[in-house]
Amino acid sequence: MRLRNIKGSREKIQSNEYVVQEPEQYKGRWKEFFNNDNPIHVEIGMGKGKFITRLAHMNPDINYIGIEKFSSVLIRALEKRPELETNNLIFIRMDAEYINDVFDRDEIERIYLNFSDPWPKDRHAKRRLTSKEFFARYDKLLKSHGHVEFKTDNRELFDFSLEEVELASWKLRDVTFNLHDSEFAAGNIMTEYEEKFSQEGKPINRLVAFR
Repeated sequence: MRLRNIKGSREKIQSNEYVVQEPEQYKGRWKEFFNNDNPIHVEIGMGKGKFITRLAHMNPDINYIGIEKFSSVLIRALEKRPELETNNLIFIRMDAEYINDVFDRDEIERIYLNFSDPWPKDRHAKRRLTSKEFFARYDKLLKSHGHVEFKTDNRELFDFSLEEVELASWKLRDVTFNLHDSEFAAGNIMTEYEEKFSQEGKPINRLVAFR
């Protein structure tokens, strides 16, 4: 899907109080940034931010960081942010490839991947957020008890992800090929894409990966 460019979005993001500029300077110091010892959860590729904003509202004792590389998408999440009356949600505009430049070992407790870009061409497999290369990155920043939650409507990407988790020597749990008709549906927070695909009758796949 082609993204519509929003004029001035990059400039607005650079001056927004909820977007961390130069996040590399906080590597290993995110608890200081939030000024508390609460656990930190990260959503990579957060889109318009509905999922992570709702989580932050429901869980004020957890700190949330939303990562999005496209300014024209991130600006939509910023429109929702002032509605949140807590201080537990901030955003970073960056490519996930550089995530280990921003977070230190054992700094994050949970990673959410929701409807990630499938990068359908084989030569781009390493760019998929559920590739073994990305799991190697996650291994360096997740706490020992941490895990990755992944949802997608793309069955090919999901099958690929199941294989990559094992190739990365991680383990699987809570796997379903139809989330909304499974035991894991209770408490599920839907994203914008998830609502759209569900209305179209597409089943949602979900897995949890841990070490």
